[in-house]
Amino acid sequence: MIDRTTKLRWRRRVRRSRRQVEDMGVQAEDHIDKHFFRKLGRLANVRRFVIVWVLLIVLILGALVAQTRALDSHYLTAKPVSGGIYSEGILGTFTNANPLYATSQVDSSVAKLIFSGLLKYDQNHQLVGDLAQRWTVDEHGTHYIVYLRKDLKWQDGEPLTADDVVFTYQSIQNPDAKSPLASSYQGVTVEAINPTTVKFTIPNPLGPFPYSLTNGIVPKHLLSGISPSQLRSVSFNTSDPVGSGPFKWAAIDVSGDTPETREEQIGLEPNDLYYAGKPKLDRFIIRTFHDQKRLEDSFSKQELTAAAGLPDVPQGTKEDSNLGEYNVPLLSEVLVFFRTSQDILKDTAVRKALTMATNTGSVINSIGYPVVPANEPFLMSSYAYDKNLQQLSFNQAQAAAALDAAGWKQTPSGIRSKDGKPLTFQLYLQDEKEYQTVAGKLKEQWKAVGVDVELVARSDVDLQNTINSHSYDALLYGIQLGADPDVFAYWHSSQANVLSGTRLNFSEYKSTVADNSLEAGRTRTDPTIRAIKYRPFLEAWRTDAPAVALYQPRFLYLTHGKLFGFNPHGLAADTDRYANVNNWMIREEKTSQ
Repeated sequence: MIDRTTKLRWRRRVRRSRRQVEDMGVQAEDHIDKHFFRKLGRLANVRRFVIVWVLLIVLILGALVAQTRALDSHYLTAKPVSGGIYSEGILGTFTNANPLYATSQVDSSVAKLIFSGLLKYDQNHQLVGDLAQRWTVDEHGTHYIVYLRKDLKWQDGEPLTADDVVFTYQSIQNPDAKSPLASSYQGVTVEAINPTTVKFTIPNPLGPFPYSLTNGIVPKHLLSGISPSQLRSVSFNTSDPVGSGPFKWAAIDVSGDTPETREEQIGLEPNDLYYAGKPKLDRFIIRTFHDQKRLEDSFSKQELTAAAGLPDVPQGTKEDSNLGEYNVPLLSEVLVFFRTSQDILKDTAVRKALTMATNTGSVINSIGYPVVPANEPFLMSSYAYDKNLQQLSFNQAQAAAALDAAGWKQTPSGIRSKDGKPLTFQLYLQDEKEYQTVAGKLKEQWKAVGVDVELVARSDVDLQNTINSHSYDALLYGIQLGADPDVFAYWHSSQANVLSGTRLNFSEYKSTVADNSLEAGRTRTDPTIRAIKYRPFLEAWRTDAPAVALYQPRFLYLTHGKLFGFNPHGLAADTDRYANVNNWMIREEKTSQ
């Protein structure tokens, strides 16, 4: 049993515990009242304090992020990388990818991407090897040996050999094939010495001959069984071409029910077997547009990566900070050709006066975008150019005096006349903004010395008909010159003859001195000797003034964003923009240094 003393001790402990619990409850109530309820009135002050600290933390974090990004430039560098789909818009319609027949801007572009030639132009418009590793010419200038690269492959995996090269040029020469390139290879013999060596034999020395070896080579194993008369229309040309270029055919998608609405998308894939290495782009798409406005709208809406050959930057993209605008000089020349057989313009004094009355600087400024001036039949970049033999320089007073001396007198109307005949003629031009601007400025300048000019603007088709028949007084027109200074086709008297075939001597210029010089210049291979041989031609051209040289036209190439690897200094033809297309890149990533 528990004794009475023990019970009393337990009772005392229980009462003591109860008092402790009661004391703790009272203390808790005091703390809650003191530290919570009494401070509720100061909550607003506490809120402001918390907000200040939160804002400070946010500011610190923002500064930290900004500093990190700023420091990226010190240890991270943006570098172009492979990948991406490149979509290029071109005005025109696709009809034929075969380089034996491709002549339009669209066809030539597709052919250039799919097919390689023996030679090509680099970004400095210099002639370099493409399928050819090198080439040589003998001391007589009539035998050219071309050495192919080793282990060349067609896109279907078959080997590309000298037999393919021979087949290509013999097909061009075959009259049944009706290739527009045939005239460039008349009298040329092509033979395969071995699988990697080709010999070209030409009837007479011809310095510019290597420049004719830039056309695409086609596969013998796919086309040799086809009749030459059928080569132009085989399915190979439009649905499954096989070349050796940087890109290979993938597909074509056609939309639009009429010629006016027809558009094509030609999909190309990288060629893994390309001799220079697989292209960096994942895909290349050529989009065609029948209407210039549609092309401009599509580019402005960023449906395209690039637009080729537009006359000007579309209004909707001029303020785009990411717009890439490339004004590339073409190795061409815009001139006014005076038809020297025409009644008034056969007078050398009139032609010289018109030349001196032309302020080419003012004409160029009126165009509104940069172009390279021209002042003689050779471009300033040509080794045959001679700064001491430029055309007569602008001098309005001397122009007026020359007309006075030739008997062309001023009349009250302001237009000169001679023997009752007014000094007036028609200037034909393409109905296009640039040429209209240039012609308007020329009309204004020539009127200042008493010459009246009627401007006749024609559509491209109508103008070509006028040019073919030489039914004009004067012609504002651009001619392609290329990197070689051979201008025989434009100024030799034989090329004014209606039987000449091309009849590209638009001025119908005839000069024995000029003819001899042009013949001597083109039959040499040494650049220094050729330049010397061409000097009599330049002297005669300056004296006879059969034309007025104005400027080199530009090729406008527009892109959205950066296009790495594209920086041409000049183009012999607009498709030469693809000279290094295998190295083009449109993506970039930041990597550590």
